[in-house]
Amino acid sequence: MHDLLEMAAIAALGAGLAGIAGWPAVVLLRRRSLSWSLFTVALVTVLAVAAGTIAVAQAMFLSRHDYGVVVVVLAMGSVVSLVVAWLLGRQVAIGSMELRRAARTVGSDAGFTAPAVPLNSELQALGAELAATSERLAESRQRERALESSRRELIAWISHDLRTPLAGLRAMAEALEDGVADDPSRYHARIRTEVDRLTGMVDDLFELSRIQAGALTLSLSRVSVYDLVGDAIAGAYPLARERGVHLVGGGIAPVPVEVDPREITRVLANLLVNAIRATPVDGTVAVSAHAFDREVVLSVTDGCGGIPEADLSRVFDTGFRGAAARTPRTTPAAGEAGAGLGLAIVRGIVEAHEGRASVRNVTGGCCFEIALPTAAL
Repeated sequence: MHDLLEMAAIAALGAGLAGIAGWPAVVLLRRRSLSWSLFTVALVTVLAVAAGTIAVAQAMFLSRHDYGVVVVVLAMGSVVSLVVAWLLGRQVAIGSMELRRAARTVGSDAGFTAPAVPLNSELQALGAELAATSERLAESRQRERALESSRRELIAWISHDLRTPLAGLRAMAEALEDGVADDPSRYHARIRTEVDRLTGMVDDLFELSRIQAGALTLSLSRVSVYDLVGDAIAGAYPLARERGVHLVGGGIAPVPVEVDPREITRVLANLLVNAIRATPVDGTVAVSAHAFDREVVLSVTDGCGGIPEADLSRVFDTGFRGAAARTPRTTPAAGEAGAGLGLAIVRGIVEAHEGRASVRNVTGGCCFEIALPTAAL
């Protein structure tokens, strides 16, 4: 037992001296290539094993033949170990260089190009994260482009919609000023109508800017969906009667929700007014509400004839006003034309309530739905 302890101490001393001598090399190479670091670690390990083995062999007073056998075995094992360590380090270095080249493609228009060589699990995980990051950047860039396009369209449409009533207001004001208006009271009524139209556009722009800036403040309270729909129908009934459109509400479940009643009433009013204006005379606009999987879904179905499939995904975009299938079937009254902000406001208000807004085509028209979380019991 004493001999074993003595041999262990001698081996530890030899290996320790080799490790201490090799440690500065490991420290100096820590900022260099990973392959060199791996090779240096393997070299220090081989030297430590060789030093400990030779120290023990000398202490055991082996014969020249046996000592030579030990040295040869150590030399061959060391060479094989160092070659394997160098090949492993080279493989890791190549994988790192390929991953670095692939990282340059993150966020490019062509998308992320994965490394062509096999990688170890850590580098594979890093490559997967780079690919996911590239996808997120591409999606973000696409959303930014769509938003920029929407803003340009909105500015163009707002400019056009402002220019038209302003030109009319100027012409009527000049006619009144010059005393050539044959019916001043009619001119005054038209001016009031155009001012109301401009005021509505400015209010919509202000509301949309608050939503997009995240400054929309909600005053939540527990109310019944039945009451919300009832108030919205009552507010839209005069317009429906004027247009000759049947406004019906059926299957409305008295489900409690925790919302801002004023904002949700505005959402329903926007949907109902759009539906009534898009529905032909003697058509029907139906409102319903039902609970489903911890949500209450409110739907407004019109008779507009449907929305082109290519436009369904853009209906709630800022400034989008749709194609002919969604335009009013009768001549719009003064002040009705908008800047395409109503549905964008609808989506913003609904999403602020942690809900979602959607649209789909149905027979003879389309169905707008808003889903809101039900109130906790």
